[in-house]
Amino acid sequence: MVYSGKGGDGAVHFRREKYVPRGGPDGGDGGRGGDVILQVNPNMNTLYNFRQKRKFRAQEGKNGAKQNMTGHSAEHLIILVPRGTIVFDSSSGEMLGDLVEPDQQLTVARGGRGGRGNTHFASSVRQVPTMAEKGEPGMERTLRLELKLIADVGIVGVPNAGKSTLLSVVTNAKPKIDSYPFTTLEPNLGVANLDEETTLVLADIPGLIEGAHLGVGLGHDFLRHIQRTRILIHLLDGMAENPLLDFDQINTELALFDPELAKKPQIVVLNKMDLPEVQQRWLSIESELRKRIKQGGAKVHMDPEPFAISAISGLNVRAVLYRAVLLLRETPEPVLVSDVPVYRPESDPKDYTIIQEANGWRVSGQAIERAAKMTYWEHYQSIRHFQRIMETLGIDKELRKAGVEEGDTVYIADFELEWQD
Repeated sequence: MVYSGKGGDGAVHFRREKYVPRGGPDGGDGGRGGDVILQVNPNMNTLYNFRQKRKFRAQEGKNGAKQNMTGHSAEHLIILVPRGTIVFDSSSGEMLGDLVEPDQQLTVARGGRGGRGNTHFASSVRQVPTMAEKGEPGMERTLRLELKLIADVGIVGVPNAGKSTLLSVVTNAKPKIDSYPFTTLEPNLGVANLDEETTLVLADIPGLIEGAHLGVGLGHDFLRHIQRTRILIHLLDGMAENPLLDFDQINTELALFDPELAKKPQIVVLNKMDLPEVQQRWLSIESELRKRIKQGGAKVHMDPEPFAISAISGLNVRAVLYRAVLLLRETPEPVLVSDVPVYRPESDPKDYTIIQEANGWRVSGQAIERAAKMTYWEHYQSIRHFQRIMETLGIDKELRKAGVEEGDTVYIADFELEWQD
């Protein structure tokens, strides 16, 4: 939930100087409320912080003052998010932006403008205006954030295949590692420096299970991170009951979730070659694995050469990484959308509804509710100004047509008004 700042109130004030008995109005305007802005921090790779804090509120603008002094505008509230964050409006489901570039910004809630001071309401017939505007209310919005990691290489496989171990060995990442499935609940990013001119950004994608494309085992949360990786390292668990069955299952899940995933180049790697039983298994399944890669290569663009590695000892790990570098050079750069939209409401803010309730009439609408919140109800001229707004929008005419009578209560936002003709 985000709240932009309310605008500062405009001031009602008149000059008070010696020998100037009838000083004119000099009430200043209120300052603008703070916007709520999402900004990409390239050093972040998770939305975990938003589990701890869910409400963000920008500051309000300062009120205007005498001598035409305008109140200070509030500073914008900057909320840092990782690259690859997609922002949705929870109420409408509308995608507001796709943040992919470092330091890219998206304004998700604009601060209210400052109210006008009474200087603005002076005229030849109203030389002593006792009216001003309160600050415009800020916006209140509920957002849904989704993350699709942006990496060169995604490491996929069944739980406990050794993906986190491989990432920790080849990069500076420090993922949580243990010997039970689903140790990794959040994707991890790391940068592998192969030489002075060659680096790779790798993402350890949490383990996939059968039914992941249907959301089983948080499948949707995991699979969407693979969509922005350019190539895949498909890591097989050498100690699994049937690595070949795991190989087929993972590829099926990828294709069912998003057919485009099947088009990503894929390097097939058997892990845990530091164990004698895995070395024996490799001798027995290597030919069958090559056969399956050849059969499926046209569909899923698999690299024809499988690798057998030990993430712990480092056996053949650099060979896999350099093969990934070659595949990346052959793979086109992804087209990422960096031009994010500015939120525009679908409905006309001047639209309104009138509903008869048991104890009066309820008028609802963005423009009229905002006007009510910006009115100084203690000043008669401000009330008259609000009545003219109702006439301009046609609300008074529609209320009469609906059957409003003298003395009826009319509710607008949190205000109760008595109808008088």
